[in-house]
Amino acid sequence: MSASKNLSNTKRRYAIVGTGSRSQLYQNAIQREYRDSAQLVALCDSNPQRLAIALARTPADLSPPPLAFKAADFDDMVRTAKPDTVIVTPPDYMHRAYIVRAMELGCDVITEKPMTTTAADCLAILEAQKRTGKHCRVTFNYRYSPPRSQVKELLMNGEIGDVLSVDFHWLLNTHHGADYFRRWHSHKRNSGGLMVHKATHHFDLVNWWLGALPVSVMASGKRDFYTARTARRFGLSGPHERCHTCPEMAKCAFALDLSATKAHREMYLEAEKHDGYFRDRCIFRDDIDIEDTMSVTVRYDTGALLTYSLNAFNAWEGYIIAFNGAKGRIEHTIMEQSYVSGDGCVQGGTREGGVTTRVIPLRGTPRDLTPWNGEGDHGGGDRAMLIDILAPHPPPDKFLRAADIRAGAASIMVGISANRSFETRAEVKVADLLGAPLERPDYVPMPDSTLPLEMPQKIEHDGIVSLKEKPV
Repeated sequence: MSASKNLSNTKRRYAIVGTGSRSQLYQNAIQREYRDSAQLVALCDSNPQRLAIALARTPADLSPPPLAFKAADFDDMVRTAKPDTVIVTPPDYMHRAYIVRAMELGCDVITEKPMTTTAADCLAILEAQKRTGKHCRVTFNYRYSPPRSQVKELLMNGEIGDVLSVDFHWLLNTHHGADYFRRWHSHKRNSGGLMVHKATHHFDLVNWWLGALPVSVMASGKRDFYTARTARRFGLSGPHERCHTCPEMAKCAFALDLSATKAHREMYLEAEKHDGYFRDRCIFRDDIDIEDTMSVTVRYDTGALLTYSLNAFNAWEGYIIAFNGAKGRIEHTIMEQSYVSGDGCVQGGTREGGVTTRVIPLRGTPRDLTPWNGEGDHGGGDRAMLIDILAPHPPPDKFLRAADIRAGAASIMVGISANRSFETRAEVKVADLLGAPLERPDYVPMPDSTLPLEMPQKIEHDGIVSLKEKPV
């Protein structure tokens, strides 16, 4: 056996199911940066055109190229291509079927967030993992963003002591936010709504930052901007079915022209004949059933209380978060810029000077920190995550950013519980809705709420004077 043949056999074998825009991150990494230790052996999709585009993306000097399979032939793909790991990147509602089946067929799994969209499907995945003993990684790239890892270090080092409450406000602008109302995401049966598809990232961040599990959720939500009424207020006669055939496309600032770029034409417009999927549906149409305005309160097993909001029509993109601890407060903001790129992804990055992190000790002097930074998509988070997932020997991670299905379940169950609270207008206990208690992921130890606290400075009428300086 030749040395090159032996090297090929030592590579970890991957298959990707779902060849839409997000799959490109994994395909490019496996076939380029990690080609010496990883091999893409198969691709699987229900749309033959998108499958062909993904196959054509394979570098010419890679041999053999991955095999191509129809979605209906998933079992045959696993048996024929023999992947060690299946990467799951189709629409959210399909995740459960592929995750569970891949584990049953003996594969480990890497899945895009959200892990799935319903409590029943979440429980099915958890049970399949216990039954098969296989591993499932959930790709929370937000954890790996350097400024967010910096916040984690402040919290785990006890900079503000144990965290008592969190105020978290996420803003989607009308480039990024509107795009969820064009696509398959606009129906809750497909995506779980923004509480699951988008806020899963945010709830996971809080769970991980705090090293805590959600206990109960109370929430309110509505759709008030992406409506037919708003279209008419903007001077349109619509809504209409889609942008491509819209008689008012020229006057609508929200229109998406699929014919404008080669990538959009090939991946979506010319692929419609295979599955009837329209990438450019009107964001104001009546059949949308997801919310654009949401407010959530979460109680954690540590006693911390999260107040969270998500609005999908803001003037700027990013978030504002504050952690209120027994010894002080951390305020952290990221302002981003985003747009829909030619390949159909929402792209962008952090604005210059858009990251701020401030530590405010209890009755002390605030200090502004120089934010950690990184290069690449999601503030450097994608690159750091891919190292952790695909490198044959990833470096130790003191933040424990790798997420398994325990973390995947803890994140989606906040959003799923919020959806239930939208319906019932009542507080929802997470374990009751799941039908089982959440299991604690591997978290870094956090400050102990039972330890003694140092008495802060005493406030006098003429300013702040320490107890030691107070005259007898």
